[in-house]
Amino acid sequence: MSALNTLIAGFSLSFSLILAIGAQNAFVLKQGIRNHHVFWICLCCALSDAILIVVGVGGFASLMAVYPWIEPVARYGGALFLLIYAVLSFKDAIFDESSINDSAAEKPQSLQAALLVCLAFTWLNPHVYLDTVVLIGTVSTQYAGQREIFALGAVFASFVFFFSLGFGARYLGPLFAKPQAWRYLNAFVGCIMLAIATSLVL
Repeated sequence: MSALNTLIAGFSLSFSLILAIGAQNAFVLKQGIRNHHVFWICLCCALSDAILIVVGVGGFASLMAVYPWIEPVARYGGALFLLIYAVLSFKDAIFDESSINDSAAEKPQSLQAALLVCLAFTWLNPHVYLDTVVLIGTVSTQYAGQREIFALGAVFASFVFFFSLGFGARYLGPLFAKPQAWRYLNAFVGCIMLAIATSLVL
């Protein structure tokens, strides 16, 4: 497989996983809509993801060399997790009434407070470890000799996503004030998660 294909594979997997709307992404979206500390929040999220991706791709492969049974367990476990994620996304697409509504009178957070909240959303979320360390680490083992390129693509996707979300949020604010927009996005995320789960099993 060419290096470009490996880079694209890492980018696509990472981007689709990050796309799933959760507390971290909703926080970045809100900060972007408010235009509060956007650069530092995006950098914090992207660097955190980069660290976890490198740990997953490097450490997971080394661990699997010692314990080969871990790979199928992680692969099928990752597929099950993604399937559950897909079901929850479809559930939110049908029933959820969430929207982004910011009060104009809301007091801005200090940079330190915003970064602490951002770090909490990132490092205290078990899904982050499943996505980056376990799932991306598992898939990276399919790219023997090109794991570094795969990791580079995954890290690049994280930077592209968070900075696009943060700085593009001011344009998305009016759209995501409508619950219907979240429903369409969650349905799209559910389809992506379902497709990745199927590819892991097959």
